[in-house]
Amino acid sequence: MQQKFTRLALAVALAMSASAATQAASPSANEAATARHFATLVAGSQPKTAELSLFFSMMPKGGDLHHHYSGAIYAEQFLEWVDKENYCVNKTTYRIESRKDVVAAERAKPAGQRSCLSSTEVFADAGLYAELLQRWSTKDFYNHSGQQTPPDRTFFDTFGYFGPVASSNTGEGLKTLKQRAIAENLSYIETIFELSPFVSNPQFDQQVLAPDMKPDALQAVLASWTQTLEQDGAFQKSITAYNDNVNASSAGIDDASFTMRYQAYVLRFLSPSQVFSSMVAGFKAASLNPLVVGVNIVGQESVNVSMRDYSLHMEMFKFLKAKYPNVKIALHAGELALGMVPPEGLAFHIAEAVEVAGANRIGHGMDIAHETNALATMQKMRARGIPVEVNLTSNDYILGIKGQAHPVTLYRKYGVPFVISTDDAGVSRNTLSNEYVLFASQYKTDYAEIKKLSYNSLRYSFLAEADKQRLLKSLDSRFATFEAQIAASDSASKILKP
Repeated sequence: MQQKFTRLALAVALAMSASAATQAASPSANEAATARHFATLVAGSQPKTAELSLFFSMMPKGGDLHHHYSGAIYAEQFLEWVDKENYCVNKTTYRIESRKDVVAAERAKPAGQRSCLSSTEVFADAGLYAELLQRWSTKDFYNHSGQQTPPDRTFFDTFGYFGPVASSNTGEGLKTLKQRAIAENLSYIETIFELSPFVSNPQFDQQVLAPDMKPDALQAVLASWTQTLEQDGAFQKSITAYNDNVNASSAGIDDASFTMRYQAYVLRFLSPSQVFSSMVAGFKAASLNPLVVGVNIVGQESVNVSMRDYSLHMEMFKFLKAKYPNVKIALHAGELALGMVPPEGLAFHIAEAVEVAGANRIGHGMDIAHETNALATMQKMRARGIPVEVNLTSNDYILGIKGQAHPVTLYRKYGVPFVISTDDAGVSRNTLSNEYVLFASQYKTDYAEIKKLSYNSLRYSFLAEADKQRLLKSLDSRFATFEAQIAASDSASKILKP
């Protein structure tokens, strides 16, 4: 027994000595040791996923550039807000009831007779709570204990359930996301935050949807209505209110260890006048507020209106990009798979986002292999430095595309820059660290590429240049610390092996 303790004490002493020596080693030596350690985690036919999870939880991550605020909040927190807003949850439909008279009537009933429950009552009913989570997120889908609607419908339907509280308590929600980001060593989030305000104009809708509408005539119609919107006092006040909400919600978020910026978004399945006016508001908000760093277009790309109006939307972005050349745009484009739409619907979305709309980044970019002149499009993206925001979990769940079928294999082969991101981590109940685990375990990679991806998520952000350089400098320091830790732990583990 004494001999065993002596050997252990000696091993611990040697491990401590190795740690001290590693800390004194040069940064390049620690980087090389980290690269060797990472290579052992991905070697062979079965990557060491538990060790990869530890590695990526510890690893500094620059930014998450494809991040939906409402999709990032977990259902549990939305449910807590139901009581804060004095709403209730219908125990049959699992939808939030916000009408005050209905809620009051339900509250007046004896507990056993209520059909609309407080969040406290939902939490107390284990079965009801479990079923709610299966509707408000993708939880349990592949365990076959949840609702088995098609996965894409399940994913997009979640937003309708928690929608009534998605824009409430945003300050609290952003603080939660900040704390969660810091816990996994993430220093920046560029979140698609709030729907940009809009108005309707049936005459405009009829004009732009006319079958004989030519591009030059369309640009004239867009210019005319833009001028009208700029002179509309109520519409301009809605833009001011939008920026006021961003400023109030984000108060206290930025500090020395973490930064967040915001994208205004439009919904692609609304009417053309609603989409365009929302774009106008988003571009104007971004031009006035340094916290709003870009405009995006979101919503299921495969539904009828989204497909019908796709090219129209790209022309709208082209018009506003010319008017506001300093406002960046990141466009959801090509989030489609074979069979979701007729084959001609797969042929042009990414190309038009790049060539017509002037996108600075592409979200998803999944149908590139089916696009006409895909090689030329990828060459342009490489030459212009237009990265793809790769979302492995949601691409698998919504589109059924993963592994070697995923076009990240094409983007890597043809030198198109890309970043790893989460999309809707609350809906998919996931983390950015695990997205890196998926990438490292599914694709042959090395530490140099992984480290580059972390840096790219800041380099391709829409941050102001001074903020970008500040975070890149901080990332240098954080990687030096991380690599020293990995090198030390690797040396210690070798010494302590029996």
